[in-house]
Formats: sequence, structure tokens, C-alpha cells
Amino acid sequence: MAAARVEYITPWWVYWLHNVPHLELNLRPRSSDFNPTDPGYREVNTERFEMEVRGINHVEGGWPKDINPQEMEQTTRYRKKVEKDDHYITTITQLGSVMEHCIKQNNAINIYEEYFEEEEELEGMDEAPSAKTINVFRDPNEIKRTATHLSWHPDGGRKLAVAYSCLEFQRAPKDMSYDSYIWDIENPNKPELTLKPVSPLVSLEYNPKDSHILVGGCYNGQITYWDTRKGGQPVELSVIEHSHRDPVYKVIWLQSKTGTECFSTSTDGQVLWWDIRKMSEPTEKLILDITKKGNLDLALGGISLEFEPTIPTKFMVGTEQGMVISCNRKAKTPAEKIVCTYSGHHGPIYAIQRNPFFPKNFLTVGDWTARIWSEDSRESSIMWTKYHASYLTDGAWSPVRPSVPVT
Repeated sequence: MAAARVEYITPWWVYWLHNVPHLELNLRPRSSDFNPTDPGYREVNTERFEMEVRGINHVEGGWPKDINPQEMEQTTRYRKKVEKDDHYITTITQLGSVMEHCIKQNNAINIYEEYFEEEEELEGMDEAPSAKTINVFRDPNEIKRTATHLSWHPDGGRKLAVAYSCLEFQRAPKDMSYDSYIWDIENPNKPELTLKPVSPLVSLEYNPKDSHILVGGCYNGQITYWDTRKGGQPVELSVIEHSHRDPVYKVIWLQSKTGTECFSTSTDGQVLWWDIRKMSEPTEKLILDITKKGNLDLALGGISLEFEPTIPTKFMVGTEQGMVISCNRKAKTPAEKIVCTYSGHHGPIYAIQRNPFFPKNFLTVGDWTARIWSEDSRESSIMWTKYHASYLTDGAWSPVRPSVPVT
């Protein structure tokens, strides 16, 4: 009888025991050079994680890099370009419904509702508006003169340029100083810089593009400019034969690409354009003859100027005869440059300014009244104040409230 064959099957746990990892077999032996204090055993040189912070100044809005927010022409041109874009029109149309919903929601809620009517009013609410004198900047000279013009530093209110002169014809004291000054508003004891013109300054303006440059109009009719980095002596001044014949009551910088152009007016009846890079003669001239004959003997004397950078071809002149002359610089002939006139004041117009929100409306101040005009109504002003007891010498529009003028 043959013996039966028996197969032996190895249990699964035997294989498991053979494959169990053994600590003493899998651990690599420590090298004799091992040093735990070595930085190589404690640190890993991984790939560097680079970080970057980016931002944009939204004080003037998010403009492209090639657009200078200070340049009115560039920003205006860019706005017009964006407004013509089809995507812009589509987006505004879509957002219009959202905005309309918010407006309706706002109108449905009484935002003036009084929740605490019974509470007592806060103390001091009935106090009249007042202003506090912080510093007084006095003329350092023994013979005191009139401060004929002020100009704030364009990069902030820390500095103030003041022109000093005596406007009484042929009554200026013999030893009167010609100096004008730049003041630091925190230091009223001593001027920061003394400007030394060849004749007393009647007008003085900072260059809005380069705060180191100032242009001044002199009592003898000359135009001069300074670079504060070079001291108080004028860099250059106009040739007296090609300058105004009377005091320069107003000088304004133009919004040009170079930032070196300005124009001025005087009671001699002329408006002259200048480039400070070449002061030998004016680049352009306009005689304020409303008969449009170009006769200097018939010209009206200029006292004030108005120039709006958003309307670079137009400007207005306030005259000592009480008339406003509206002009177009780009007209082909001198006669066409005088567009129209506005009559209403009985004396010199000391201030003229367009409304910053509605440029077609402008304010004039002269004699005892302030008047508001519209370019569309040349016959008469559209609004005026009563005749005050005191003579009015200046005025301006509020920069934030379009219907509020101050005199």
C-alpha cells in the first residue's frame, strides 16, 4: 500500500515574521564624523521664497504709468479716450441699474430721522464761526510796504511767497526796499529767502510744475523769474524796451509741456506771453483795444487775469474801466482774438474766476459789488450782490461747493 503524499502549506504569519523590518538592520550605522552641532545636520537649504509688495496712490486716481496726473491736458485726453471705448459704455450701462437701485433704496430711508430728540444739545454748538491767528508775517524793513500778492508753494502749505510794493503813484519813499520774501509759515521771525528784484514786485507766482521757479511782475513793467536753488538774485528778466509800460498786476503760468510759459497783463493795455528760457522779448502780444483796431492809445488797462487749464485757448481780462474782455488766443488775427466784452462794474475789476464746476459761469469782484456772469448772457450779469458799504477787492469760488462764492 502506497503512502499518501501530504503537502505542507506555510502559514501566512511565517511570511509576515520574515518581512518584519528590524531596527538594527534598517538603521544606517552612525559615522564617526557625526557632530550634532554642525549646522549641516540641523538646516536644509531650500528654495528661496520671494515676496513683493505693490501698491498705487489713489489720491489722484489710478492712472496709467504714461499719464501724469498733474497734467490737465493728458488726463482730459485720456478720459475722452476711455469714454469712447465700447467696453466702457457697456460697463456703465450695466452699473447704471445697480446705482439706480442704491439711489432708490437711499431715498426710501429717512437719513435725517432724529433718534435722540430728547437729548440736550452739545455745548458750543451755538458758537459763531471764528478763526484764530497763528502767526503774523511782518515786513522786515523799516519802511513798511503793502503786501500786493501771495502765492502758496504748490507742493503743500509750508511756504508762502509774498510780493511787497507801494502802489501809490510817485509817492514811494526814497529809501524804500525793493525786496520780497519767501516765508516758512512755522517761522514768522525771519524770511526763508529774500528775493531781490530790480523794481518792487506787484505780482508773484510759483511754477506749478517746478516749485523752485517763481515768476514776478515788477512795478516798472518788467517780468523776472527766480530759481530758489540759485539764491535770491533773479535768473533773468525781460528787456525793458519790450516789457510792459505800467505795473504788471497779474502774471499766470500756462499749462504747457515745457512748463516755462506764462502770460501777464498791465494797465498799459497789453497782454504779453513769455517763455522764461528766452526773456529778450515776448513770444506773443495782444492789445486790449475793444474797437479791434490794435490801437494802444484806445486800449483798456488790465488789472486781473483768468485762465482755466481745461480751456487752454480762452482767457479773460478784468480791466480798470470795469469791463471784462473775453479772448481767444488761437484766433487767426489780432482783431479776432477779442471775442466779446461784459460790462457791469463802475470801477476796476480786481478779481475774476471761472466756476470750477460750471466753467461757463464766472465771478467778478469790483467797486462795491460781486457779480456772477454766464458766457451765454452778455447783456448783463445773471446775479449780483447789493452795494456794500466797503470797497470789495477780491473774491473766489468755493473749491467744493459750486454755488458758494466768497468775497
